[in-house]
Amino acid sequence: MNSQLLNASAFVENCYHVYNQEFENILVAIISCYKIMITSKIILPNDENKIRDKLVGDDFLGNNQVRNKLGITEYLFEPEAPEQSGRTDIKIISRKSTFSDTKAYFIIECKRLDSKNKSGISGLNAKYIDEGIARFASKKYSMYDGVAGMIGFVVEKMDIHQNVSAINTLLIEHFTEISTEEELTCKTIISDFKYSYFSRHKIDGVLKIIYHLMFDFSDNITV
Repeated sequence: MNSQLLNASAFVENCYHVYNQEFENILVAIISCYKIMITSKIILPNDENKIRDKLVGDDFLGNNQVRNKLGITEYLFEPEAPEQSGRTDIKIISRKSTFSDTKAYFIIECKRLDSKNKSGISGLNAKYIDEGIARFASKKYSMYDGVAGMIGFVVEKMDIHQNVSAINTLLIEHFTEISTEEELTCKTIISDFKYSYFSRHKIDGVLKIIYHLMFDFSDNITV
């Protein structure tokens, strides 16, 4: 009997190691919109909010033709949405879930990344952690179904994998208040996109997952 209870307890804890397929499907659609932005050579300002607004606006995630083509008509992408504390960059409302449970929505936080001061606590990598990952870890932003997402808008030329390594070093060495069980690690969400990652963090004793997408807009930013 005790063995059964222990096994049941272990199963409940391990449930949070499972990736969220619904959220990954949403991320596939977001990556697809990013690819359209790149191939169309769209010009963007070096401004986090304006890049985000373009992504979720009428040309892409808010465009009915695009939404139908990508199979995401049951979702709405709301920018600058109020959260428990502050405003989050993208709130994803599901017709299937949110209408019956007002807390059943996904959150994605966006941050610019450049090649300056990558290992310093005042650079954009540190801001990615302090104003992104930490907001989920501290429960400032909610994590429905144990998951959330972040998008790094890369606005200058860089080796993205190396920059993720720099973020990991900062996360482990300088942001020890965040209970990181697994640092940013490559995870393939779609086969022809190589800059997707996940990290695991213990929040209130439960392991939760943050997905990370790095979007290289360095050729699209106006000088």
